[in-house]
Amino acid sequence: LYITGWRRTYPLIGKPDFVFPKKRIIVFVDGCFWHGHDCRNVTPSANAEFWNAKRAYNRRHDETVTNALEKKNWKVIRIWECELKKKNREKLLIKLEPLLSKA
Repeated sequence: LYITGWRRTYPLIGKPDFVFPKKRIIVFVDGCFWHGHDCRNVTPSANAEFWNAKRAYNRRHDETVTNALEKKNWKVIRIWECELKKKNREKLLIKLEPLLSKA
């Protein structure tokens, strides 16, 4: 499985991990802890209030960035860190489908 045509450094809001300019597709790979995914029951006991606020901010920021990019006619794909694991391959392939088509 090969995906081609991507760029790593591209001048867009949110600093996307991968940009596919010809297809107008952007991919973010979000860390589950940092971006508040509920796949793990990891709640830090030390300084919990700070971390919960930080994660909530990151989620709001991600939504703002996604909306801004979509308004500029970019398709935004957000992949969770946990989806990179072998057991989640099917879920990942579904998200990446727009990159796998030849259109």
